Amino acid sequence: MDAVYAEVEITSSLSAPKLFKVYTDFDIIAPKINPESYKTINVIKGDGGVGSIKSMTYNDGTSSKHTVDDIDTSNFILSWTFFEGDALMGIINTTTYHMKFIPSPNGGSVFKQTFLIRYKGDAKQMDDVIKIIKESITNTFKKMESYAIAHPEVY
Repeated sequence: MDAVYAEVEITSSLSAPKLFKVYTDFDIIAPKINPESYKTINVIKGDGGVGSIKSMTYNDGTSSKHTVDDIDTSNFILSWTFFEGDALMGIINTTTYHMKFIPSPNGGSVFKQTFLIRYKGDAKQMDDVIKIIKESITNTFKKMESYAIAHPEVY
């Protein structure tokens, strides 16, 4: 089984706590501000916290399920693992994401998201999949950041 690790890092003028807070509201915000990617995000087991299972439906009609692995409010870390769904294209066993917001000395932060794709059986790494994931992470970040800036009363 092949596995591939990749990361995306983006500097922001927003503080780590603000970005972390907006991302903790991802399930509600993402379908509104990024409907070309996310149609619905629902908790199907649990309360939305660690151990919960969520279902995502994408604009193209594909779907996936993921577990919430970690929500660390002290260190501004979120982690989750996709484990099921046609969005995994039948070749991916799991994809684990780790997101961290690192405070910067200037009051801003660095957004760092890593992901580990574990392919099924003899399936091999697909560079186009990695490129699409990185682009999606970057585009979604920009929209989430813009949303936080537009709603200073909340974030």
